[in-house]
Order: sequence, then C-alpha cells, then structure tokens
Amino acid sequence: MKQTDANHLAKVHAIFDVLNGKEEADLLLKNLNILDVHGETVYQGSILVYDKRIVALNPDESIIRVKEVFDGQGLYAIPGLIDAHLHFESQLANPTALAEAMVPCGTTTIYAECLDLLSAAGENGIQAARDLFKDYDKLPYRLYAFAPGKKTAAEVTKAVLDMEPVIGLGEFEHFTYSSGDEDDFRKAAWLKEKGGFMNGHWGVTALSDMILNYLPAIGVSNNHDVWTGDDIEKSIRYGLATQIKFGVGSSEVIKILLRSIVDRKFPTDNFMLCTDNISVERLLKMGHMDWIISLCTEMGIPPIKAIKMASYNTAKSFHMEDQIGSLTPGRFADIVLTDSLSKINPLYVFKDGELIAKDKKMLKNAEIDYSSMRTKGKPGLDDLTPDQLDIVPLEISEDGTQAKVYLFDVYGRGHAKFYHEIWVTLKDGKIVPEYEGEKYSRLSVIQRYASGKRHVVNGLFKGVSIERGAVATFWPAPKPYFVVVGQDSEEMCCCAKEVDQYSGACIVTENKSKKAVMPLEIYGVMADMTVDELTSSADAIDAALEEFGNRNEGEPVVNKLLSLFISLHRFRFME
Repeated sequence: MKQTDANHLAKVHAIFDVLNGKEEADLLLKNLNILDVHGETVYQGSILVYDKRIVALNPDESIIRVKEVFDGQGLYAIPGLIDAHLHFESQLANPTALAEAMVPCGTTTIYAECLDLLSAAGENGIQAARDLFKDYDKLPYRLYAFAPGKKTAAEVTKAVLDMEPVIGLGEFEHFTYSSGDEDDFRKAAWLKEKGGFMNGHWGVTALSDMILNYLPAIGVSNNHDVWTGDDIEKSIRYGLATQIKFGVGSSEVIKILLRSIVDRKFPTDNFMLCTDNISVERLLKMGHMDWIISLCTEMGIPPIKAIKMASYNTAKSFHMEDQIGSLTPGRFADIVLTDSLSKINPLYVFKDGELIAKDKKMLKNAEIDYSSMRTKGKPGLDDLTPDQLDIVPLEISEDGTQAKVYLFDVYGRGHAKFYHEIWVTLKDGKIVPEYEGEKYSRLSVIQRYASGKRHVVNGLFKGVSIERGAVATFWPAPKPYFVVVGQDSEEMCCCAKEVDQYSGACIVTENKSKKAVMPLEIYGVMADMTVDELTSSADAIDAALEEFGNRNEGEPVVNKLLSLFISLHRFRFME
C-alpha cells in the first residue's frame, strides 16, 4: 500500500474513532446559534473539531471525548469570511502585518493578486514570488494566489504558475487583451494546460461587446471590474461570478452597486464581496468583510445572503465549497462568533479550530522575516528641474486670459471621470490654480528613468489640498513614476528628489526639508514594518500635511496618492 493511501486510511479510521468516543477530538464549541448557509437558516447546536476540520454537528456529548470545550455563550457561529479579490501587496503591509489588521475582522481566507510587487521586482520577479510566498502555510489566514496576468514578463508568469499557493492566472491588462497580445495568449494557454482559475478584469465600462465576449470565452470565471447596475447585468449575463468591491477610492461606487442589486432584484448567488485594494488603517478603523456585510444589510440585502456573499458564494466560485465557506462536516474549522448577523461583530475568530483572534485583537501570528526583500533606491531624477513641473496650458483662449489644463480627481475613477480638461484664469502668463471658486493644489506625474526627454504631466489636483510644502510618492509597476502634490515647482521638485533616494517612499517636505517619511523598502511597494509602525508612519504623513492646510478624510493620504497610479495607467498618463 502506498504511504499516501495508508495516511488517508489512518485518517478515516481516526474520524470514526473520534465520533465513537475511542479517540479524543480537539475542540467542542457548544451553546451556539449556527448559520446554515445551505438552507439559509440558523439553529442551536454545537460543532466538533478534529485535525483542523469540522467532523460533527451536534455530536452526542455522552459518547465523545474532547481535549477542550469552548462555550459559545449563545453567539452566532458563521463561516470564516473570505475576500474574493485582494491585491495583497498594494495595501503596503507585508503578509504578517496584514494578518494583524485583517484576521481580527473575521477574515480567514483571501484570494490574492501579487502582480504589482512582481512587476516592481523586474528580472528578480521569480525570486520575489518565492520570498513572498515562503512559509505561507504558517500565516493565520488561508492564502490562495494568482500568477500575474499583466505587468510582468510571460516567463515570470509561467514560473509563478508552478508555485504554491498559486491556483491560477490573475487579471489581464485591458489594453493588451483587447488588442490581441501574444504574451496574453501564451499566459492563457499555459493556464489551460496546467488547469486552474483565471481572474477577470473586464473593463465593462470601457470595452465593446465583442471584446467582452473574449475573456469568458477563453475561460475567465469571475469579474471584479463593475461600476454600475448595467455593468452588473452584463457581467452576470455573460456567466461571470461577479465580485462587488469596496476598496480604495470606491466608497460611492459600492453603494451604487449594492443599491442596484437590491432595486433590480439580481439574485445574490451571483455575487461575491472583495476589497481589491484597501489600507491597513481602514481595516483597523472600519473593518474588512465584516464591515461590508453590515453595509450590505443596511442597503437592504438580507443578512444571511450578505454573509454568503463573503463566504460560501466565493468558496463555490473557486470550487472549494467542500473545504471552506460553510460550517459543515469535512470543512476546515474556520469559524467566526458574532453577537449579530446584520452587524457583524467578530468577537472570536477560529482558523483550523484554533482561536487566533478575540475582541479585535490577534492572539497568534506567524513570525516570518521579509527583510531579505528590501531593496535600495536607484535614483533617476538628478537632472529634474523645477520648470519641468510648471503647468503648461493645453490651450490658451484667444484673448489670453484663460488656459485649458488638466484637473485630476483622486476619487474620480469609475463613477466620474478621473480627469477633466477645464478652463482657468491665466494671469501674467501663470496659471491661477482656481476653478469654480475653489483653490486647488497642483499635481505632477514624473517618469523616474528617462531615455531622452523625460515624460512629465502637470495639472491641478482634487484630493489633497495644501497651502505650502509638498508631498510625493512613487510606484514602480508597471512603469516607475512619481506623483508629487504642492503649490510651488521648486518645492515639488525637491520633494520628488527626496523620494528618489529610496526604492519607494512617501515623503512630505517644507522649505526643502523633510517633515515626514514613510519608506516602502520591499521593492518600492511594501513596508517592512509592524502594523503599529505602518500606521504611525502613515499618520505622520497626514499630520504633516494637516499643518499645511489639508483636512484628510477616509484613507490616509499615502494610500490616496498610491491609488492614483491605477487611474494614471488606465487613462494612459504614463508612457
């Protein structure tokens, strides 16, 4: 008999013995109100756990023997929550720091993209993936990852497809898959050969119907790129499990989407919940899947159906409903205890039957060293001059008193245009940064490494409002660019050059001196910090900018600025 067969036989015997009292179970959770996601009911009962999995519901306590008993105090037991789509390097925290902020919210599983970090690593992308995934099985959440569908060389994608815990191919680039890119063809073919899932990045609002046929036709099974009710209708009509996202920059969009689901009576079995991108600060202050479930119920979705959108529906979409997503025998014992179904309050969080978080605090986390992934900066702005950051009018009125310029909106992506061309006053040859009675800061988008003339785009900016000083940050994927916000070209130039000394950072300057620094030393996209260090650093950026007149709400400024790069790339403001 093969060793694996013998192991399985031993496990079958062990479960039989546990249920007949001949062997000890690991944990009995009793006095619970258990959510049955299949029947969409709640019943009083208990859950027996052995070897990380649920082995019985309402076991006969006169027969079983158990090592530990946990009194659920009449709380609701729901499945561990699942994020269906998360760029888990884009929230800046390394995997263990992310756990500290996310798991106490009741999230025990994530389906994660890693394309930005691997793209930033360039020729070291394969090694970066190995380092990122090392000891992933020790993390206090389940990590299922996707090889990059965009932003990396095809050879990197092929190598990553063979790694654990990779289960498929990540989102393609709109501009390439819609034009017939050979690398995209190869990546899709490799996945077909290997088997696995393909994430959709459908761009419903931007592509023709004929192009929209292409992705589901080649095997894409899900889509997180919806912005309106019409997008939702088309996405589910084309057979795609549709992920409703609520991450950075989409606070209004999520309400539009949920309202459409309720008003248009779309069956909720079509939907999963995801973040896409989210800051650690938002996790700590508002929550994760727990918060979005509560918002769903506020918007009129029944609580059990909302919970299924963040658990069972996602597990089923990825063909893992026999492993996660419900509280039934054979599934991993990922369990959240809450005192409400309509307003999720994760008082206790279990993964594999082990209590890992209580009262929004981690009790146990992995200890994984990511310091080997730190990189040093390679400066590229030595020849940048302040005049390159001056706003040059796109057009000047015939009388010379008005100038057409770009106005960028940090939250404009999806529900309004990310950028507008507006007319402002031109006085003594200079742009007056005011529009419709409101004064704006300036924004410069700067190419880091220039071959010949450096690519720079300048305009006005709605999202960070400062009266003096400057703030700048950098993002290397898919192309290395800076953004800098301020009022004065010399100050803005100095601030950008300060960031240029790092592999990645967010820096605030005043009078050409640094006021606050947040280093992103892991390939320029991730901070090698604890959650406390990360939040303190982001808070220092916000506090410095508040002295300059900014009144920040919602996400930290560093996350707002980093979210710009998604839109700048999508709307082709980076060469």
